[in-house]
Amino acid sequence: MTTAVPKTMRDDTDLKLRRILTDVLGLKQGQAETFGNDTGLFGHLPELDSMAVAGLLTELEDRLDIVIDDDEIDGEMLETYGGLLAFAEAKRAGG
Repeated sequence: MTTAVPKTMRDDTDLKLRRILTDVLGLKQGQAETFGNDTGLFGHLPELDSMAVAGLLTELEDRLDIVIDDDEIDGEMLETYGGLLAFAEAKRAGG
């Protein structure tokens, strides 16, 4: 059973995730605001390479107050903005 994420938490997570991506990847101001659920990340954004993934995951943990276990990290999670957002929302909701 999937836990429903309250809209206010979803909006907060979305905003924070866009800021994290901008800061960690050095994206142009406003670039992350254009991301939709289907926007490709890993393999699509040159800034998000294998070296940047570790920094991104660390910032996600720090800024969203979550813990990401090694076995939770996979390509699907980082494939699209929507996938990463859903992962972050689930972790913040206790998933």
